[in-house]
Amino acid sequence: MSLGRTEWPTVGELVVATVRRIEKYGAYVSLNEYDKEGLLHISEISSRWVRNIRNHVRDRQKVVLQVLRVDLSRSHIDLSLRRVSKDDQRKKIEDWKKNRKAETLLKSAANTLKISEAEIYEKAGNNLIDRYGSIYAGLEATAKRGAEALTEAGVPARIAETLEEIAREKIVVRGVTINGIFELTSMDPRGVEAIKRTLLETKKVAEENEAEATLHALGAPKYRVDVTAEDYKKAEAALEKIVTATESSWAGHDGKFSFSRE
Repeated sequence: MSLGRTEWPTVGELVVATVRRIEKYGAYVSLNEYDKEGLLHISEISSRWVRNIRNHVRDRQKVVLQVLRVDLSRSHIDLSLRRVSKDDQRKKIEDWKKNRKAETLLKSAANTLKISEAEIYEKAGNNLIDRYGSIYAGLEATAKRGAEALTEAGVPARIAETLEEIAREKIVVRGVTINGIFELTSMDPRGVEAIKRTLLETKKVAEENEAEATLHALGAPKYRVDVTAEDYKKAEAALEKIVTATESSWAGHDGKFSFSRE
């Protein structure tokens, strides 16, 4: 079982599994993220009639399956292949590989710090999942921004320093960055604080849209926002959401808002 996971998968969850034994009625698989075995029944292999199971799955093959039923009393898990789209398969395998790498890096940090895997998961892993959605996403943010990405999530400084060193060495940061200029003015006596709060919200909006936003003051009333994401499509989508959210937030203020691309 992977660090931090529950003992059993949940219904509807996508899991990575390895085919262990093929019978006429289906295939028995082991769940790579759990110390469990499940059954992929022949009726759940394909939406079409299956003449020979081995034409669809083979021994030791890794497959992405959906959990249909979990019977704790019988220690039994029913799984489906036909309900998993090609895109779901690709994304799940990608996430699984990233999670495996993240757990390896977390264990490496534990060895360096001479603490248990349970302790580093409690003091770092949980925090990264809560803030970034996954351990890997948190370590990726660390590779980009340094230990600050960890301490912001509540990771102790000593652990953060070690994880920063490992993340910068082992995680290759890829992505694209696009820019734009906000102009915000306010007639309110507390306008400066309002502008800061509004601009800081861009970071949250970026994170919610699989991107990272960095702000730079160019001298009031201009502020540059850099949006970094995996590809241009995601970067553009995140920037659009950021601009919409910022304009909406500023609509109730006695001031002006404008945005232009750099």
